[in-house]
Amino acid sequence: MSAVRYLLVACALLVVIGSGANAQAPLHLRVAGIPVDVGALSYYADQEGFFKKHGLDVEVITGQNGAAVAAAVAGGSLEIGDGNTTSVALAHQGGIPFVFIAPSGAYSSKAPTSALVVLKTSPVKSAKDLVGKVIGIAGLKSVGEVAARAWLEKNGVPSDNVKYLELSYSQMGPGLESGRIDAALAEEPAVTALLNSDARVLARPYDIIASEFLEGGFFASADFVKAHPDVIKQFADAMADAATWANAHHAETAAILTQVGKTALAPNVVRITYPPRVTAALIQPLLDASAKYGLLKSTYPASDIIAPGVDH
Repeated sequence: MSAVRYLLVACALLVVIGSGANAQAPLHLRVAGIPVDVGALSYYADQEGFFKKHGLDVEVITGQNGAAVAAAVAGGSLEIGDGNTTSVALAHQGGIPFVFIAPSGAYSSKAPTSALVVLKTSPVKSAKDLVGKVIGIAGLKSVGEVAARAWLEKNGVPSDNVKYLELSYSQMGPGLESGRIDAALAEEPAVTALLNSDARVLARPYDIIASEFLEGGFFASADFVKAHPDVIKQFADAMADAATWANAHHAETAAILTQVGKTALAPNVVRITYPPRVTAALIQPLLDASAKYGLLKSTYPASDIIAPGVDH
């Protein structure tokens, strides 16, 4: 090889090596997971390789509750959180610029995954029987409170005539048995667990909001979305793939959920539906209901809390 040709080859190799050394590694994303059916999609995307498929470096971190996840995203210790729609809408209206980038679970009246339950021996038979009583809900200022208030008002009971107590799903059964609460508005798999013990369904309050709506989704700060549009698109695409897979693989998702949630799913549990994309049509009913029953100051277009380009 001539000296000139050798020099040319050496230069080409240096360019290739240099470009590889300068190539940026994927941005490390810390993403919240919630070990219940409605919030478990990030675990499925991680364990089934959908994040890696789309070139993402994701660490799934289990969140304790919605408030803690929102605080972590606002403070920068999480890049992406998983939260219920009403809480994210409240934060946005309060000046915290959260926007949804992918859906988690959606409620469907065709396969209801939420119920207001009471003990089988409870004297409560209707909404009017709950006046002056206490309803346990998983989160104040959340979809559960909106649904409970909507159901009470529709049945002729001013929703302020009932008290609301925030409890974890694991606390609802003991709360009913001790009399600390008179009814519990729970999500699967807690609903089936309660029904398999000593409870019965009193109502399906979520049906009052809409026959189908987005209970929650994955969100980030508007600044983060603006700074990393390509990463956000990759994340939305990965979650769309994970949603399609999860809807068709209940046995596999049940195994993952049992692993991360430390509790086996009952065989008769009703499973949540995962929409592939976050859309205004799925969010708007809950925003309107949240405003109607006083949790939001006023409703506003759902498109305001959806990141650009993730709905298709």
